[in-house]
Amino acid sequence: MIGLCLGLTGAVWAQLSISHFTLAWNHTIEKIRWEEDYRVTEQGLVLEEARVRGNGAGMEIPPDARLENGSWHYRRLMPPLQPLNLGRTPEAGDYQLCFNGQCSSVSQWVGAPTYNQPSLQMWACDAGLLTGADY
Repeated sequence: MIGLCLGLTGAVWAQLSISHFTLAWNHTIEKIRWEEDYRVTEQGLVLEEARVRGNGAGMEIPPDARLENGSWHYRRLMPPLQPLNLGRTPEAGDYQLCFNGQCSSVSQWVGAPTYNQPSLQMWACDAGLLTGADY
């Protein structure tokens, strides 16, 4: 079974037995929520759709985006990400990981963002071969 691993440079800090998830965060300057929906595949994490609730500095809305329920929805055509690299610092706040109808801070699985560890990777992994957290 394919699942989601969280860690850095191949070291697994947490493993989630999920097939899809939403990654969400607030833009550090504009304080506007972004959401990206991913599907976990053997090839990596496939970005299916993204949403943003406004625009501002560094937040250009793609020309093909559609406004729906207060958010701009759009799709980016890109190959599967393996890994997905995330920057994490204390002043930026944390990402949220949403699945099974609930959102939780990524720090629930890997600890709070710190200056000593300012990044995190997420990748598709074989959930059957790993031990650790299983959600």
